[in-house]
Amino acid sequence: MDRLWSPWRLEYILSNKTEGGCPFCEAPAVKEQQSLIVFQGRLCYVILNLYPYNNGHIMVVPYRHVASFALLSPDELQEVALLTQRSEMALTEGYRPHGLNVGVNLGRSAGGGIPEHLHVHLVPRWNGDSNFMTTVGETRVLPEELSAGAKRLRPIFARLASETS
Repeated sequence: MDRLWSPWRLEYILSNKTEGGCPFCEAPAVKEQQSLIVFQGRLCYVILNLYPYNNGHIMVVPYRHVASFALLSPDELQEVALLTQRSEMALTEGYRPHGLNVGVNLGRSAGGGIPEHLHVHLVPRWNGDSNFMTTVGETRVLPEELSAGAKRLRPIFARLASETS
């Protein structure tokens, strides 16, 4: 059995991520220059992960503060699915990964860092992306700043949205 170890994430996991409020509820109010949001839909948005596993690690997040799929309205559920599909397309175009991890952690025991606010992770993966720096040096090498990732993905999401409208 293979295991994916990410020891650099322990500090994040143990931290109080909702101190001062829910970061997913607050994110839409951040000015675009500082924002990690790459696309805003009617009921959901797509945002770069502040603590990414890889470049292009994004999340699809409903605006409404809900903890599970069961609590989403049918329209919210549809937009979560649509934006997850669109995110796959945008990441494939923008980063050309060899694969993608797509997942949801429902509840703290399932690994949810912010279990009170549902979010879908999409993580681009490349053959050999867990190299010696990650496994031995406990350091993740990310060759692109988050702001550059936002600049890369925003026009792709805008084009994809206009093509499906």
